[in-house]
Amino acid sequence: MANDLYEVLGVSRDASADEIKKAFRKKARTLHPDVNKEPDAEEKFKELNEAYDVLSDANKRAQYDRFGTIPGAGGPGGGYGGGFVDLEDLFGGGMGDIFSSFFGGNGGGGRRVRTEGRDMNIGLRLTLEEVATGVSKPIAYDRLATCDDCHGTGLGENGRKVTCGNCNGTGRVVTVQQTFLGNMQSATTCPECQGLGTTVENPCPECEGQGRVPDRQHLDIKVPAGIRDGQQLRVSKMGEAGAMGAESGDLIVNIRVQPHDFFQRDGDNLHAAATINMVQAALGAEITIDGILEDEVVNVRIPEGCQNGQVIRVRNHGMPKFRSDNRGDLYMHISVEIPKKLSKKERELLEKLAEEMGTSVSESRSPLQKLRDAFN
Repeated sequence: MANDLYEVLGVSRDASADEIKKAFRKKARTLHPDVNKEPDAEEKFKELNEAYDVLSDANKRAQYDRFGTIPGAGGPGGGYGGGFVDLEDLFGGGMGDIFSSFFGGNGGGGRRVRTEGRDMNIGLRLTLEEVATGVSKPIAYDRLATCDDCHGTGLGENGRKVTCGNCNGTGRVVTVQQTFLGNMQSATTCPECQGLGTTVENPCPECEGQGRVPDRQHLDIKVPAGIRDGQQLRVSKMGEAGAMGAESGDLIVNIRVQPHDFFQRDGDNLHAAATINMVQAALGAEITIDGILEDEVVNVRIPEGCQNGQVIRVRNHGMPKFRSDNRGDLYMHISVEIPKKLSKKERELLEKLAEEMGTSVSESRSPLQKLRDAFN
C-alpha cells in the first residue's frame, strides 16, 4: 500500500461513498485479469481491491485519512471484519472471483443463465464471553448486489425487455446437421438470451443489463446469547442478488466459538478446574472465581472432607440458554494440592494431628533436618 489509495481509485479525497464504489467498478472492469491480458493486470487489480477494501469502510477510511496507513489491509482477512470472519463459499472468497462471476453473468458455452441469487456462507468466530452475553458484530464480505442505478431491473434510460429475435422467445435454438444417417436435429440454449427468451434494449450501463453489480457489503450481525458452536444464523436476501430482479439468496452465518482458557462448555453447562489445599479440603471452605459474564463473581462452596477429583455443582452459573432467560450450571473439578515442603511448625502440627488420629507417619526428623530447621 505504498501508493495513495485515492489515486489508485482515481477519486478525490472528499469523494462520497457512492463515488468510490462507482470508481472501483469502472476500473475493475478494465483491470480484471478476465478481460485485461496485460502482464501486470493481476497485480493492479489486487492493488485496486486493497484500496477499495480500505476506502469502502468508514472506520478504515477515517484511520487512513488520519495516519496514512491501516493495520492489516491487504493481509489475511483484510477487509472482512478485522479477522473474525471466515470466508467459506463466496465464489472462492474474493472480489476477483465475484468479478469473474459478473463477467460470466451473461452466460456462455450454450448454458442457460441462472437468474436466482445463490445463498452465501461465512463463518463468524466469537469468544465464549461474547456468546454468553450476545453481541452485534460488524462484518464485510464481497457479493453480487442489486444495482442501485436500475434497482435490479437491468434497464437503462428508455430501456425495455424485448423478445429475443434469435429464438423467437423460446430460449432454445434448433440446428440441423446433415449426416450419413440423414438430417439430425439438436436443440441448445439460445446464445443471445441464454435461455431467457428476452433481451434488453438500452441496458443499464452500470450493471450492463444484469441488474446486479460486484460490491463489498457491510452488515451488523446480531448474535443472540447462548448460541452454540456450529449453529447458523440466516440473514434473508443478503446473499447473492438475483439477476434482472430475480429472487436474492440468503447469507448464512456459521458460528464458530473459540476455546476458552478457563471454562469448557458442554451444552448449556460450563466446566472449570480449581485447586485447593489439604486444609481447605478437610475443613471446607468458600472460594470465589470470575464467572463467564462480565463482572460476575461466583462463590463456590467447598464441602468439609472434599476429595481430590470431586466435582462440585454450582447451579445457574453456566451458559445462558439460547433464546431463554435461564442458565445452565457450573461444574467445578477440584484438585487437592499436597505441600511438598513443610515448615517446622507445620510439621509439628501435622504430627500432633496424626497422633490424635492414631495415624502412623514417618519417623521424626533427622539431626540434619533439625539443624536446617534451626537455621531457618
